[in-house]
This record gives sequence, structure tokens and C-alpha cells, in this order.
Amino acid sequence: MREPGPHHRITITGHDGLVRVRANGRIIAETRRALRLSEAGYPPVLYIPRADVAEALCRPSPKRSFCPYKGEARYFGLEGGIAEIAWSYEAPFPAVARIRGHLAFDPDRVEAIEA
Repeated sequence: MREPGPHHRITITGHDGLVRVRANGRIIAETRRALRLSEAGYPPVLYIPRADVAEALCRPSPKRSFCPYKGEARYFGLEGGIAEIAWSYEAPFPAVARIRGHLAFDPDRVEAIEA
């Protein structure tokens, strides 16, 4: 586990406004409670509370990945064939604990993330 610091900053802030995620011609997530995670060297990512995601549309995937700053990510696919459309840190490291219970969507696998 690595701690964010001056050489690798991670900040989490509330995102003002409405966020909608569209895939397969429908809205699969909509919230005014998104978190914006900014990490050194990467574009910002919006994390949406699970309660604001149409989870019936997302199925767990066997894929996992690991970030030394955030922990293990679990992936989800969309019913109807879009694999690994979103990810979640089920037990994030303490420095990013605010993203627990949230999903982030891959902008290359959805039609749109409107923010």
C-alpha cells in the first residue's frame, strides 16, 4: 500500500451538478452525489454511489486489478454484452475510503458520461 503525497497526489471532492451515464440507449446511472477523484497523471474520474446506479444492469465480472494507492478494483459488465463497463473499490485503502460504495464507469465503454 502506498500513501498519496507530494509525488503522487490524489484528491477526492464532491462533484457539483447532475451526472448521467448512458449505455445501450438508456440511462444506467444518475446522481447529484458523485465524487470526483483526481489522481496524478490521470484524467479525473467520477464515482457514483451504488444506490444511484441501475445495478440490475451491471453483472460482476471475474476481472480484478490492483492500484497501490487505492487497492483492488472489482469490475462489472452490462447485461446485453458490454464487458467491464464499470469498476469499484470494495475495500479501498484508508486514503481514498470515500470512494467505498461507489462505481466508476469507463468512458470508452459507455455512450456518454454527462456531467
